[in-house]
Amino acid sequence: MAKASKPAKNKGKRAPLPDRAEVLAWLEANPKQNGKREVARAFGLKGQQKIALKAILKELQADGKIERRGKRFSKPGTLPPVAVLDITARDRDGGLLARPVQWDETRDGKRPVVSIIHSSRGKSPTAGIGDRVLARIETPDKGSPRGKVMKVLDRNRGTLLGVFRPYPEPENGFVGRIEPTNRKQHELLVHEKNLGEAKPGDLVEVTPIGRNSHGLKQARVERVIGDMNSEKAISLIALHEHNIPIAFPPEVLDQANAAEAASLQGREDWRDIPLVTIDPADAKDHDDAIFAKPDDDETNPGGHIVDVAIADVSWYVRPGSTLDREALKRGNSVYFPDRVVPMLPERISNDLCSLKENVDRPAMAVRMVFDAQGRKLRHRFHRIMMRSHARLAYEEAQAAIDGEDAPRARAHLDAVLRPLWGAYAVLKRGRDAREPLKLDMPERKIILNEQGGVERVVVPPRLDAHRLVEEFMIQANVCAAETLESRKQPLIYRIHEAPSLAKLESLRDFLRTLSIPLAKGEKLRPARFNAILNQVKSGEYEEMVNSIVLRSQSQAEYNPSNAGHFGLNLRKYAHFTSPIRRYADLIVHRALVAALGLGEGGITGEEEEKLDVIAEDISGSERRAMLAERQTVDRLIAAHLADRIGAEFSARINGVTRAGLFVTLSDTGADGFIPISHLGDEYYIYDEAAHSVTAEHSAESFRLGDAVTVRLVEAAPVAGALRFEMVSDGRVSKELPRSRRSKSGSPSGRPRRSKRSDRFGRSR
Repeated sequence: MAKASKPAKNKGKRAPLPDRAEVLAWLEANPKQNGKREVARAFGLKGQQKIALKAILKELQADGKIERRGKRFSKPGTLPPVAVLDITARDRDGGLLARPVQWDETRDGKRPVVSIIHSSRGKSPTAGIGDRVLARIETPDKGSPRGKVMKVLDRNRGTLLGVFRPYPEPENGFVGRIEPTNRKQHELLVHEKNLGEAKPGDLVEVTPIGRNSHGLKQARVERVIGDMNSEKAISLIALHEHNIPIAFPPEVLDQANAAEAASLQGREDWRDIPLVTIDPADAKDHDDAIFAKPDDDETNPGGHIVDVAIADVSWYVRPGSTLDREALKRGNSVYFPDRVVPMLPERISNDLCSLKENVDRPAMAVRMVFDAQGRKLRHRFHRIMMRSHARLAYEEAQAAIDGEDAPRARAHLDAVLRPLWGAYAVLKRGRDAREPLKLDMPERKIILNEQGGVERVVVPPRLDAHRLVEEFMIQANVCAAETLESRKQPLIYRIHEAPSLAKLESLRDFLRTLSIPLAKGEKLRPARFNAILNQVKSGEYEEMVNSIVLRSQSQAEYNPSNAGHFGLNLRKYAHFTSPIRRYADLIVHRALVAALGLGEGGITGEEEEKLDVIAEDISGSERRAMLAERQTVDRLIAAHLADRIGAEFSARINGVTRAGLFVTLSDTGADGFIPISHLGDEYYIYDEAAHSVTAEHSAESFRLGDAVTVRLVEAAPVAGALRFEMVSDGRVSKELPRSRRSKSGSPSGRPRRSKRSDRFGRSR
C-alpha cells in the first residue's frame, strides 16, 4: 500500500493506476494528508491519470465509502481535524470525556467519545464538565480519538436558565418553582435556603441539586440575570442561554473611542463618484454603497460598469488588537426584534465605518465590468475614500423607479437609480443563465409595540430594489474569492456543499409519493431542483415541496478549503460585503489588503495559520446567532398568543414525526405542536417517506404541507412553545396504512396512546 511519506517514483515511466481498494486503504492510512492532490502525488499519477483518480474518488463517495469535507476525503464516521465538543463526563482516572456536537448517527453510527488531553506545553485552556469547546482532534491507529482544547466556547452548560415563579404560600420550606426556558426540561422546586436574591419574575441561572422527599427535582439559584417584566426581557433569555456577549469590556470601548478617522493618504479619491446606500428604513449602520453606469467602451456594447464600496473596517480593527479579539469572540452581530447585539462597538459600527450621507469614509471597493449578457469581463479592487451621495431606503428607491412619490429618491433618479436598474437588468440575465437555487420561502418581520410586545407580524414585499442590491453583493463576493485565489492568498470561503446522499435519498422517496421522478445517480445541479419547484408552482403542494427541498440542502459554513457554493451555483465565493457585522468578511478584507499591497491592516502569517480554527469558530457563532434569533421570535409570538387560548387559527403542517405534527400559523408564522394522541380516537401510523400519518381504520391522513385549522390549547412564553389540537378533518388516504398491508405491521411501530403526555406531547 502506498504511503504519503513515500510517494511513487516513476523516473519517466507512467505509474500504474491504483484500484478503488488501494485508494481507500491509502486514505485510511493517511487521515491528515487526504486531498486529491496528495493521493495523486502518493501514487505518482500525472495528466489523464488524475482524471481517472477523480472518477474513482467520486465512485467511493457515491458508495458511501468516503465523504468529502472541503478538499479533503475521509471515512464516514470519522471526526474532522477540528470539531466542537461538549464535555460530558470523566473517565476512571479523572480525565475529561467529550462528544461531538455535530454528528449524524443515522449515517455515521454512534456518537464517538473523545478523550480530552492537555497540551504538552501547558497552553490548553482550562475546561470542565458542562463546557462546550473547540478542539483539535487526533485519531490514533488504535484506541478512541483524543482532543486538545483550543478554546472554551461556552462555560457551565450544566447550569439551567429559568424564571422564578413564587408560591402564594411556602410549602414545607419550598417557596416556588423554576419555569425552564428550555422546553425539553422540567420545572424545578426552590427551597427558601436556595433562593438567593431572586424575586418573583426574575430570570435566574440555577443548578439542579437533588430531589425532595416526593422525588421532585430541586434547584439552587446561582445568580439573578434580570427582571422578565422589563423591556427586552425575551431576548435576554436567548443571550444568556447561548452565552452571547452583551456589554463590551471597558478596554475594548476605550480602544474604539480612541480611534481617529482615516485620512486620504494612500487611498484613491472616489468622493465625486455618486455612490449611494440602499438599506432597510430602520438601519442604524450602512456598510455598503453602490453605483453603476453603461460602459462607453465600443468593444462592450450594452455592457455596464458596477462599483461596490464596502466600509474599510480593517483599517480600524487590526489583527491581534483588543478590538479584534472581541470581534472574533462574538463572530457576528446578532439581530433580535427588540435589540441588536453588535460585533463591534458603536463608535466603529455606527460612526467611523458607517457610510453616512455626505461624510468622507474609508472603503474597500471593487469595480466590475459586465457584458450585455451579464458575464463579468474583469474586475479590480481599490482602497478608497468615498462620500455617500444619498442614504435611501429600499422602498424609496423602488418607488422612485416606479414613478411614485419619493422626493428624496427622485432627486437621484436619472443620475443614479436608472443606471443602477439598467445594470441590474444585465446582471439578472447572467443570474438567470447561471440558474441558482430558487426557493420561495416568505420571510416574516415582527413589529413591536412600545412595551416590547408583538404588535403585528408582516411579510414585507420582495422588491427589485432588494434583488438588485443582493446581486451586486454576490458579484462582489465572487470577485473577492477569485482575486485572492489567483494571488494564492489563503482566505476563508463561504461554502455550501451539494446535498448529501442520505438527504437526496429521502427527497427521492418523498417526491415518488407525488409521482415526481428523481433518478438515482443523477448529477444534481440547482437547475434540477428549480425544475421540480416549477413543476408544483401555484399548485396544492408548492409550499410542501419548497420546504422539503430546503431541508434537503446542506448547511452553509465558513471554510479555508473551497467546496463551491451549491445554492448560488458558484465555484468561488467568499463573504466580503459586511465586515461591520461578520468576522469572515473582515478576514477577507485583510487578505485583500495584504495580497494587493494596499497598505496597513493586512492579514498576518499567524492569522493565516489559524484560518481553519477561525472558520470553525465563526461558523459556530453563526449557528448560535441563528438559533438565538429564532428562539426569541418563538418566545415573543408565544407571549403574544398567550391570552388567546381556545382560539382557532389557519395553519399548515410543516413537520410530521412519530410523536405528532408541527404546524405553522398562516398569519404570524408561529410554530407549534400537535401530539399524535390529540389527532383523533384512532391509532395513527407514521410514514416517513410520505411525511404523513394515517389513521389505522378510517385511513384519515395528515401530510406535510396540508392546510389545516387548529385550536390553541396552551402557550408557554418562557419556553417559546405552543400546543394545538386539530380541528380539521384529514384527507382520506387512497392507500391503507402499512400496518394493514402486512402482518408485521408498520415498520415505524404504533405510537403508544396509553401513556399520558405532558403539555408538549412528551410521554411522562
